[in-house]
Amino acid sequence: MSKEIEVEEPEMLPEYDFSGGVRRAYASRYAQSNNVVVLEPDVFAAFPTSEVANEALRLLMRVAQQTVSGKVLRT
Repeated sequence: MSKEIEVEEPEMLPEYDFSGGVRRAYASRYAQSNNVVVLEPDVFAAFPTSEVANEALRLLMRVAQQTVSGKVLRT
């Protein structure tokens, strides 16, 4: 036998007052600064901070650009 479970939808409570709110007050700032990437656990283990991940990606971009332009990468 399976029991049906009723799930109530959350309702707005009367104490919420949005009358003084301004629509899209921070929308442009949000669009410019919030770039979120979700990493798989194995990738996060190798690149645990934004700084490390960005450094690795910039290196990959340089290598890819040099490969595309036909230059040989010498270190």
